[in-house]
Amino acid sequence: MNEADALDIVQRAVWTVMAAAGPAVAAAMVIGLIVALFQALTQIQEMTLTFVPKIVVVLLVMALTASFVGGQLFAFTNDVYGRIEKGF
Repeated sequence: MNEADALDIVQRAVWTVMAAAGPAVAAAMVIGLIVALFQALTQIQEMTLTFVPKIVVVLLVMALTASFVGGQLFAFTNDVYGRIEKGF
């Protein structure tokens, strides 16, 4: 394995992590902005109001995108194991 192979694997790993975590992080960010706007407009400063909707939405998004995330991880794992099998 040379430097180009290692760099390619690291680049694919970073993109796989971004693709796997992206939907959940984006959903949490959107819900966080909505809750913050709601709190600013109504001046309700309840701490649980910030966490409970985020947890529910993130779990829902993770359940809905589980097959996509699993496919991304499977493709990356197959690529890495294929490179190991071929000797890079």
